[in-house]
Amino acid sequence: MVKETQKCSLQKRYRLPKLAKVKRIAMDEIYQGKKLGYLTIVLDLQRGAVIFVGNGKGADALIPFWKRLKRSGASIEAVATDMGPAYISAVQSHIPQATLVFGHFHIIKLFNEKLTKLRRDLQREAENGLGKPILKGIRWLLLKHPDNLDDARNERQRLEQALKLNEPLATAYYMKEELRTIWHQSDKTAAQNALDERVKKAAASDINMLKQFSKTIAAHRSGILAYFDLNGLSTGPLEGINNKIKTLHKMANGFRDVEFFKLKIMALHETSYVLVG
Repeated sequence: MVKETQKCSLQKRYRLPKLAKVKRIAMDEIYQGKKLGYLTIVLDLQRGAVIFVGNGKGADALIPFWKRLKRSGASIEAVATDMGPAYISAVQSHIPQATLVFGHFHIIKLFNEKLTKLRRDLQREAENGLGKPILKGIRWLLLKHPDNLDDARNERQRLEQALKLNEPLATAYYMKEELRTIWHQSDKTAAQNALDERVKKAAASDINMLKQFSKTIAAHRSGILAYFDLNGLSTGPLEGINNKIKTLHKMANGFRDVEFFKLKIMALHETSYVLVG
């Protein structure tokens, strides 16, 4: 009874949010386990409100959103998203006037995935040649921001020792930290110079992973630099919402009613409700 009362109230307020005044959005998918699978989230960056929750991921998950957006007459100026071709194609097809902005969170995440694979490949080579697991146990140290390394647990020392033993891994690791600095530049021109320098450096390396990544970054250059045209627009607020969604799902021990769960996501920015699944 409590749940039905909540659901009725949520439907009245959030089932069909008004889109006419929406100008800047962020979109991403979030995995919610085997039962729910992926949900695609669209956030109004001006209000901090979720304006769409779709089933699944990719272009198909957004079809209902595009239909509602078109009917609303909204004129979207910018979209923050990852570098996935499905999102890029969907945005360019449905709102070609919008500027695409590729969030630094996703770029660093992609680099971290490549770095993890490189570490595994190098570890395999090291074990075959030396029989020593010299790179095992440092995966999370490679992915951590240097400022978050725990000196009390000798994390910085362990990482430095591992990097000294493997030049390719050290090159890739320090390249990642140089990549982070792009978004800390004072203006777009400085960021452009920094980005071009890092792309050139990665392309000139002897590491295939860096060569491939340099091509990916170069191909998405305009979307990366658009961050500076739009006062730091990014997917950051949406990453915060995604964390709240995970917490909501965990606290409620899962939701049997998917539509109810989606409505609670739509209300996250405004009100806390009793977690009845």
